[in-house]
Amino acid sequence: MLRGAAVDKKAWDAVVIDVREKTSIADYFVVCEGETDRQVRAIADAMVDAAKDKQLRPLAVDGYDDATWILLDFDSVLANVFLPGERSYYDLESLWGRAVKGRKKAS
Repeated sequence: MLRGAAVDKKAWDAVVIDVREKTSIADYFVVCEGETDRQVRAIADAMVDAAKDKQLRPLAVDGYDDATWILLDFDSVLANVFLPGERSYYDLESLWGRAVKGRKKAS
């Protein structure tokens, strides 16, 4: 649902990382990026709207004003929407492991 909402907003490299065996802070991370701060906000907004359709709301939202890295905390799922430089700097995919879904650039 969250990955799909990101892809619908033309997010790049939207992936889901299964972290159930590695941490208790969440079950999954959704990681993607947008080309501009405006697109990063649009992707985050689409994720929140998709969650609302399922009667879910984020417990917390961080980074929305700056929009270099927006974190949406949906309890068992943490959605991370980055600008490209921020994503490569923090490199969550390498830190937490293989992505569940392929790293294909969304068209």
